[in-house]
Amino acid sequence: MIRALFSAASGMNAQQTNVENIANNIANANTTGFKARRAQFQDLLYQNMIQPGAAASQQSIVPTGLQLGLGTRAVSNEVIFTQGDFSETDNPLDLVIQGNGFFQIQRPSGDLAYTKAGSFHLSNTGQLVDPNGNLLDPPITIPANAVSTTIAPDGTVSYTTSGSVASQQAGQIQLSESIRS
Repeated sequence: MIRALFSAASGMNAQQTNVENIANNIANANTTGFKARRAQFQDLLYQNMIQPGAAASQQSIVPTGLQLGLGTRAVSNEVIFTQGDFSETDNPLDLVIQGNGFFQIQRPSGDLAYTKAGSFHLSNTGQLVDPNGNLLDPPITIPANAVSTTIAPDGTVSYTTSGSVASQQAGQIQLSESIRS
Protein backbone atom coordinates (compact mmCIF):
# COMPACT_ATOMS: atom_id res chain seq x y z
CA MET A 1 0.00 0.00 0.00
CA ILE A 2 2.76 2.47 0.93
CA ARG A 3 4.59 1.63 -2.31
CA ALA A 4 1.49 2.57 -4.31
CA LEU A 5 1.25 5.92 -2.50
CA PHE A 6 4.92 6.73 -3.18
CA SER A 7 4.49 5.81 -6.85
CA ALA A 8 1.39 8.00 -7.16
CA ALA A 9 3.09 10.89 -5.34
CA SER A 10 6.09 10.76 -7.70
CA GLY A 11 3.70 10.87 -10.66
CA MET A 12 1.91 13.92 -9.21
CA ASN A 13 5.24 15.70 -8.63
CA ALA A 14 6.29 14.98 -12.21
CA GLN A 15 2.96 16.26 -13.53
CA GLN A 16 3.30 19.41 -11.40
CA THR A 17 6.70 20.03 -13.02
CA ASN A 18 5.11 19.55 -16.43
CA VAL A 19 2.27 22.00 -15.66
CA GLU A 20 4.74 24.62 -14.36
CA ASN A 21 6.81 24.19 -17.52
CA ILE A 22 3.75 24.68 -19.75
CA ALA A 23 2.68 27.74 -17.75
CA ASN A 24 6.15 29.26 -18.19
CA ASN A 25 6.00 28.62 -21.94
CA ILE A 26 2.60 30.35 -22.17
CA ALA A 27 3.67 33.29 -19.98
CA ASN A 28 6.72 33.93 -22.18
CA ALA A 29 5.14 33.25 -25.57
CA ASN A 30 5.47 36.91 -26.59
CA THR A 31 8.94 37.44 -25.11
CA THR A 32 11.49 38.31 -27.78
CA GLY A 33 13.92 35.45 -28.34
CA PHE A 34 12.19 33.09 -25.88
CA LYS A 35 12.60 29.40 -26.56
CA ALA A 36 10.00 27.02 -25.19
CA ARG A 37 11.00 24.09 -23.01
CA ARG A 38 9.72 20.54 -22.75
CA ALA A 39 10.09 18.46 -19.60
CA GLN A 40 11.56 14.97 -20.00
CA PHE A 41 10.70 12.20 -17.58
CA GLN A 42 12.23 8.89 -16.54
CA ASP A 43 10.93 5.83 -14.77
CA LEU A 44 12.29 5.21 -11.31
CA LEU A 45 13.59 1.78 -10.32
CA TYR A 46 11.65 -1.34 -11.12
CA GLN A 47 11.32 -4.03 -8.51
CA ASN A 48 11.45 -7.57 -9.87
CA MET A 49 8.50 -9.45 -8.40
CA ILE A 50 8.96 -12.55 -10.59
CA GLN A 51 12.24 -13.23 -12.38
CA PRO A 52 12.16 -13.95 -16.13
CA GLY A 53 12.19 -17.72 -16.68
CA ALA A 54 10.65 -18.49 -13.29
CA ALA A 55 8.25 -21.42 -13.11
CA ALA A 56 4.60 -20.40 -13.33
CA SER A 57 3.47 -23.98 -12.83
CA GLN A 58 5.04 -27.41 -13.20
CA GLN A 59 4.72 -27.24 -16.99
CA SER A 60 5.14 -23.53 -17.85
CA ILE A 61 7.50 -20.66 -17.19
CA VAL A 62 7.07 -16.88 -17.09
CA PRO A 63 9.06 -15.71 -20.14
CA THR A 64 9.29 -12.01 -19.30
CA GLY A 65 8.94 -11.94 -15.56
CA LEU A 66 7.00 -9.32 -13.61
CA GLN A 67 8.37 -5.92 -12.69
CA LEU A 68 6.67 -3.35 -10.50
CA GLY A 69 7.50 0.28 -11.21
CA LEU A 70 8.25 2.66 -8.37
CA GLY A 71 7.19 5.92 -10.04
CA THR A 72 8.65 8.61 -12.26
CA ARG A 73 10.70 11.78 -12.03
CA ALA A 74 11.65 14.77 -14.17
CA VAL A 75 15.19 14.39 -15.50
CA SER A 76 15.67 17.33 -17.85
CA ASN A 77 14.10 20.42 -19.32
CA GLU A 78 14.82 20.39 -23.06
CA VAL A 79 14.99 23.71 -24.93
CA ILE A 80 13.10 23.61 -28.21
CA PHE A 81 15.15 25.53 -30.79
CA THR A 82 12.55 26.10 -33.49
CA GLN A 83 12.41 29.28 -35.55
CA GLY A 84 10.24 31.91 -33.89
CA ASP A 85 7.94 34.40 -35.55
CA PHE A 86 9.33 37.54 -37.15
CA SER A 87 7.81 40.92 -36.45
CA GLU A 88 8.81 44.12 -38.18
CA THR A 89 9.82 47.08 -36.03
CA ASP A 90 10.77 50.67 -36.80
CA ASN A 91 14.22 50.21 -35.25
CA PRO A 92 16.91 49.64 -37.92
CA LEU A 93 19.05 47.93 -35.25
CA ASP A 94 16.50 45.19 -34.48
CA LEU A 95 17.76 41.91 -35.93
CA VAL A 96 16.48 38.39 -36.42
CA ILE A 97 18.47 35.20 -36.88
CA GLN A 98 17.21 32.93 -39.63
CA GLY A 99 18.48 29.46 -38.82
CA ASN A 100 21.10 28.49 -36.27
CA GLY A 101 23.20 30.76 -34.14
CA PHE A 102 23.17 33.12 -31.18
CA PHE A 103 24.13 36.73 -30.65
CA GLN A 104 27.07 37.02 -28.25
CA ILE A 105 26.78 39.69 -25.59
CA GLN A 106 29.22 40.63 -22.87
CA ARG A 107 27.85 41.01 -19.37
CA PRO A 108 29.22 43.62 -16.94
CA SER A 109 31.18 40.83 -15.20
CA GLY A 110 33.03 40.18 -18.47
CA ASP A 111 31.33 36.82 -19.05
CA LEU A 112 29.87 36.04 -22.45
CA ALA A 113 26.16 35.31 -22.73
CA TYR A 114 24.17 34.08 -25.71
CA THR A 115 20.74 35.20 -26.89
CA LYS A 116 18.37 34.88 -29.81
CA ALA A 117 16.76 38.23 -28.96
CA GLY A 118 17.88 40.79 -31.53
CA SER A 119 16.52 43.99 -29.96
CA PHE A 120 19.55 46.27 -30.08
CA HIS A 121 20.07 50.00 -29.69
CA LEU A 122 22.97 52.42 -29.30
CA SER A 123 24.35 53.29 -25.87
CA ASN A 124 25.23 56.86 -24.97
CA THR A 125 28.79 56.10 -26.17
CA GLY A 126 27.54 54.79 -29.55
CA GLN A 127 28.07 51.10 -28.85
CA LEU A 128 25.56 48.47 -29.97
CA VAL A 129 23.88 47.05 -26.82
CA ASP A 130 20.93 44.83 -25.90
CA PRO A 131 17.92 46.17 -23.91
CA ASN A 132 19.81 45.53 -20.64
CA GLY A 133 22.83 47.57 -21.75
CA ASN A 134 25.06 44.54 -22.38
CA LEU A 135 27.59 45.08 -25.18
CA LEU A 136 27.39 43.07 -28.38
CA ASP A 137 30.53 40.94 -28.72
CA PRO A 138 32.67 41.79 -30.67
CA PRO A 139 31.81 45.42 -29.87
CA ILE A 140 30.54 47.71 -32.63
CA THR A 141 30.62 51.48 -32.22
CA ILE A 142 28.72 54.00 -34.35
CA PRO A 143 30.06 57.58 -34.21
CA ALA A 144 27.81 60.33 -32.85
CA ASN A 145 27.83 62.19 -36.19
CA ALA A 146 26.33 59.20 -38.10
CA VAL A 147 23.07 60.06 -39.85
CA SER A 148 22.08 56.55 -40.95
CA THR A 149 23.02 53.02 -40.00
CA THR A 150 22.42 49.87 -42.04
CA ILE A 151 23.02 46.20 -41.33
CA ALA A 152 23.57 43.89 -44.30
CA PRO A 153 22.27 40.30 -44.36
CA ASP A 154 25.82 39.08 -43.64
CA GLY A 155 25.92 41.18 -40.43
CA THR A 156 28.11 44.00 -41.77
CA VAL A 157 27.23 47.24 -39.95
CA SER A 158 27.74 50.41 -42.01
CA TYR A 159 26.99 54.05 -41.35
CA THR A 160 27.05 57.34 -43.23
CA THR A 161 27.95 60.70 -41.76
CA SER A 162 26.58 64.09 -42.71
CA GLY A 163 28.34 65.52 -45.74
CA SER A 164 29.60 62.09 -46.83
CA VAL A 165 28.18 60.04 -49.66
CA ALA A 166 30.12 56.83 -49.04
CA SER A 167 29.25 54.56 -46.16
CA GLN A 168 31.87 53.32 -43.72
CA GLN A 169 31.99 49.94 -42.01
CA ALA A 170 31.73 49.85 -38.22
CA GLY A 171 32.18 46.11 -37.92
CA GLN A 172 30.41 42.83 -38.47
CA ILE A 173 27.97 41.08 -36.15
CA GLN A 174 29.18 37.56 -35.56
CA LEU A 175 26.96 34.68 -34.56
CA SER A 176 28.03 31.87 -32.30
CA GLU A 177 26.97 28.52 -33.73
CA SER A 178 27.22 26.71 -30.42
CA ILE A 179 27.21 27.73 -26.80
CA ARG A 180 30.60 27.21 -25.18
CA SER A 181 30.78 26.30 -21.53
